[in-house]
Amino acid sequence: MPHSPFETASTSNPALHTHTETTSWLHEALRRIEADYQRSADTHLIPLPAPALSKLGIDLYLKDESTHPTGSLKHRLARSLFLYALCNGWIGAGSTIVESSSGSTAVSEAYFARLLGLPFVAVMPRSTSAEKVQLIEFYGGRCHFVERACEVYEAARQIAEDTGGHYMDQFTYAERATDWRGNNNIAQSMFVQMQHERAPIPSWIVVGAGTGGTSATIGRFVRYQQYTSQLCVADPQGSVFSAYHRSGDASLTTSGSRIEGIGRPRPEPSFIRQLIDRIEDVADIESVAAMQALSTVLGRKVGPSTGTNFVAMLRLAQEMQAAGQSGSILSLLCDSGERYPHTYFNPQWLQDQLGIDLSACAQLQQHYLSLL
Repeated sequence: MPHSPFETASTSNPALHTHTETTSWLHEALRRIEADYQRSADTHLIPLPAPALSKLGIDLYLKDESTHPTGSLKHRLARSLFLYALCNGWIGAGSTIVESSSGSTAVSEAYFARLLGLPFVAVMPRSTSAEKVQLIEFYGGRCHFVERACEVYEAARQIAEDTGGHYMDQFTYAERATDWRGNNNIAQSMFVQMQHERAPIPSWIVVGAGTGGTSATIGRFVRYQQYTSQLCVADPQGSVFSAYHRSGDASLTTSGSRIEGIGRPRPEPSFIRQLIDRIEDVADIESVAAMQALSTVLGRKVGPSTGTNFVAMLRLAQEMQAAGQSGSILSLLCDSGERYPHTYFNPQWLQDQLGIDLSACAQLQQHYLSLL
């Protein structure tokens, strides 16, 4: 009498044996990511000291995403992208992971690739800060450089094809890899942490956009929960998102942003313009001056994309003040300024690479401080 197939499947049938091994590897990969998540605390919500605004009933908050294990908001995205790819069957044992990234997403994906024992290649513009390159290499990743930001997409696809690996493609999958209805995404975490504040439902939530995944998650969550909060995207000089938001023309292109991590030269699939109530255009000198002002207020350095957010926060606060409105404004501290000592915190670099007038920048910094 033949044995039951349930007794012999794992040894007598090579196809089932392969399936069993694949499933075992997948389960272990998911376990490792979940264990890593459980070891990590939630990020802090920081009330900004702004006495002049506070007297008027306007409170400013930053959710400090720099405290993730890989030091930026992109840690959340990388985790979601890995889970999405694993559960879709796109990643297996030995898969080479490839990503197009200006730095922070690549740092976080390199971390998760190492966690799973997978090789990782980051495709990025040559102008990416040396500190981010070093972090990617620290986590075992390899960096492949291109001259212009618009070249990262095709180069990443080609490397994935050549290695038989998987191109993560954060710009396409960011908005769909995260469960926007809850499951401790960034939006849910924000609103839980705001519950006992003076104005627990923010009048405005301000974010930058690189992939557009964060703005999509927050915008959907706000609508799903029937909150009255409005969503503002702070868009840096040179980015296409502002023009795309106004026109809806997906064929638009620009030179791209010089504020690392946000802004893009083309509309990305994950940027859902219908979810955004307002876009604020922010010049490079404003981003840098606000970055410096906020670093002074907090007593520690923040990155340039956080400066871009801060500019939009202050503009909205001034509008609320003029209209006699009270409420809260919430944004993100995206990463630490310690990643940019040789770039955005280097006066010579600011002059040479961004053409910033340092005297005008210092005056603008003092102006921002005076508003608080």
